[in-house]
Amino acid sequence: MEFRNPTAAADTNSRAIYNLTNALSNPEAGQETFKEIQDELGNSIDMYPEWHPILTLPTKTLGKSVQFFSDIKAYEGIDHTEFFVKGFVTCPYSEDTANNLVENINKIEGLHARRLEKHLYHDTAYPVIVQAWDIVLEADGTIRSRDVLAWCVQILVKDARNAQVAETWWNMRSSILGSPHGSRSSLLVNQNTGGHMRKILEALNNSGMYGPVKESSLEMFSEKRRKVISETLIRAAINCWEKPNNSFEFELRGEVCKAEVKDTWEDGYELSIRVMIGDFDLYASGFYYPEKDLLQPSDPKGKQALAKKFL
Repeated sequence: MEFRNPTAAADTNSRAIYNLTNALSNPEAGQETFKEIQDELGNSIDMYPEWHPILTLPTKTLGKSVQFFSDIKAYEGIDHTEFFVKGFVTCPYSEDTANNLVENINKIEGLHARRLEKHLYHDTAYPVIVQAWDIVLEADGTIRSRDVLAWCVQILVKDARNAQVAETWWNMRSSILGSPHGSRSSLLVNQNTGGHMRKILEALNNSGMYGPVKESSLEMFSEKRRKVISETLIRAAINCWEKPNNSFEFELRGEVCKAEVKDTWEDGYELSIRVMIGDFDLYASGFYYPEKDLLQPSDPKGKQALAKKFL
């Protein structure tokens, strides 16, 4: 399904407002507070991209990129946290923890933290608002394009000399766009900016500076087509399986496929199946229920050109 910014924003904001106000004795007051925070920090999101100042500013001295808050020492003590485009709200139960968070974060240039003297999450929690000062929003609520591109490029080239493979856009989308996201946009990045980011990544990949291109995600195909790829490989394996050989090879559309079939419970009810071509050039797995002729495949992984053979 196509990514729609308004729909995605409505979903994330609805979830965040529920999480931050459901347990309050006065949820209506909490909802008003949430709206004020949303006006200040933008829409609620699920995950930050690697280049976001909320992740990069507190980790400048580490010399490496950080994706998870649990790895950031300055954020130690955060609890019941909701992310927004420009920052986050966290609600620890300890007032000392809240005060320490404010003190530690305000030592970081470009970030600002403050105690919120209103209730969120729980009447006994101590909410803290953290904001990245340099983030400017476009009219659509996403981050200004020129800033995004500069921050993203800094992250992309940072470890280029130590890279062994180049990652495709489809492999990297979540870490570049944040979440939720579509094929080239998210609640943090609009389609124009996302399109430029993709062109930059592909230009860097084509330059050879990272090494050979590694393909694994097949999300360039629709969910329906990914399902067809997996089902084609798995059903072929089922048809070629001869007991008691659990590991075997078969040929399909000019490719040698290595398959493994296991009777999960040793009662014939459920079969676990894996099919691989080359050294994970294409990989599919899933479960098959013989009595119902029901197949439950997982998303395939591998190279786009090879996967096309099985559509």
